[in-house]
Amino acid sequence: MDEQKKQELIEALRREAKEGRISCAAAFRLAEELGVSRREVGQTCDELKIKLVSCQLGCF
Repeated sequence: MDEQKKQELIEALRREAKEGRISCAAAFRLAEELGVSRREVGQTCDELKIKLVSCQLGCF
C-alpha cells in the first residue's frame, strides 16, 4: 500500500472509530471504499490500537 493510501486509511479509521473501537462491518466498508484489503485495515487497526468489535464471525 502506498503512503498516500495508508494516510487515507488512518484518517478514515480515526474518524470512524468511536472510543478506539470499530465494528467489523464498518472496517469492511472502509476497505471497500478505499480499495485496500481487509487485512491492511486490520493491520492498521492494530497499529493504531483500535479494537474490532461486533465481529461478523463472532471472533471479537
